[in-house]
Amino acid sequence: MAKGWENIARYQPRVTKLLTNSIEKKRLAHAYLLEGKKGTGKKEMSLVFAKSYFCENLIDYQPCENCKNCKRIQSGNHPDVHLLEPDGLSIKKWQIQALQEEFSKSGVESNKKVYIISHADKMTTNAASSLLKFLEEPNANTIAVLLTEQVHQIISTILSRCQVLSFQPLPPQAIKDELTKLEIPADLATLVSHVTNDIEEALEISRDDWFAEARLKVIKLYEVLTTRKGQAPIYIHTQWMSHFNDKEKQDIGIDLLLYLYKDLLSMQIGNEEQVIFKDLFPQFRQHALQTTQRSVIENITSILEAKKRLHANANPQLLMEHLVLTLQEG
Repeated sequence: MAKGWENIARYQPRVTKLLTNSIEKKRLAHAYLLEGKKGTGKKEMSLVFAKSYFCENLIDYQPCENCKNCKRIQSGNHPDVHLLEPDGLSIKKWQIQALQEEFSKSGVESNKKVYIISHADKMTTNAASSLLKFLEEPNANTIAVLLTEQVHQIISTILSRCQVLSFQPLPPQAIKDELTKLEIPADLATLVSHVTNDIEEALEISRDDWFAEARLKVIKLYEVLTTRKGQAPIYIHTQWMSHFNDKEKQDIGIDLLLYLYKDLLSMQIGNEEQVIFKDLFPQFRQHALQTTQRSVIENITSILEAKKRLHANANPQLLMEHLVLTLQEG
């Protein structure tokens, strides 16, 4: 896997270019807000940025990864790089005040300091007010990096004092490529890459026996719906509900079924490269000829409606039985 800036640039080229240009030109802001979905590389970038700021052998913008500063930042024990995480559910005022005490001291080994505040949207009102004072009167050579998945929850006075860098969701192909390198089977990697855009979560899902079994259960339901229509409600009762036995799992099951019917539609309209369940190509080709696009679109609509009803706390078993009755009519 590529190191440092190159690794991030593969998925976040725009924000990488902005930051590396600033490093090369020595025109750094005193506060950055990195915002975007989980797994898009925000924390990774904040640490690479800190390495570039402290590296003893910096080449252009690239940290050497071998000097004392780079190694200590990597291991999380550099005295002038502070990572602040929520204490429980929120970031408390005392945590920001402790940081402010650090702000007022000279750097342990230089005058430089970097503070990384993870989940900055979880600051209490008092914590945010305390941080605002620092942002209004920044110390020279001190840089704050705020990370958030919920930028709309950051108060406007903090937003206005930060350079906001927006991270894009990772494309499914990027997730699939990383999983394939880790020897995850291609069929599973393709599906997981559409379930999440967080590489770590994707790897966790890929190695979860429950998910692999869920994939097989969904394929089996599709086969029952298309070849033994009357047995679909029995399949829900005997096979489906015991596996998808809580709301989160039921949601995943409905999502996988949705992807499968979207694949059938992709096959009908000639977008074979977009098919996720590639091992079902022969069945899709056959079924694509046996049913109309309108019917498949109606099935997709029914699945989306079932997903909405699940989130509205409908009874899961009755919901699935009603859904398969609707699907088998199509």
